[in-house]
Amino acid sequence: MLMGIGSEINGDDAAGVMVAKRFRKAGWKSVNCETVPENFVPVVRRERPQVLVIVDASDMGLEAGEIRLIPKNRLNSETDSTHSMSLRFLADELEKHAGRILFIGIQPKVMNICGEVSHEVSKAVEKLLDMLQKADFSHIKTL
Repeated sequence: MLMGIGSEINGDDAAGVMVAKRFRKAGWKSVNCETVPENFVPVVRRERPQVLVIVDASDMGLEAGEIRLIPKNRLNSETDSTHSMSLRFLADELEKHAGRILFIGIQPKVMNICGEVSHEVSKAVEKLLDMLQKADFSHIKTL
């Protein structure tokens, strides 16, 4: 299962939503959570996925468009999200209902209301979609 988190009206914050809207793969369910991923815990509880990939724009202090796997112990402590719920708290809840959980962050460039998605983040979304299709995460560095 893939959960995309973000807001389409805040520039690069749309990264997770863009991935969720475009990702299609047999055997996978893709969910656009927008800015309320906690509302989709019941879906994860019902589906009980072996692998749960969560994609969000995360300020990790990197170059725009960089993609990283974010270990649970670094969520919200070394990343910054625009969402009200702590991603670490969300991870604690999701772990009860999913096998392996992968948090993937995309470094935003601009997060302005009504802003456009930057070229760097658009390219990162394409790159991540390709990795997801191949189920190959070996090229993603860990934060």
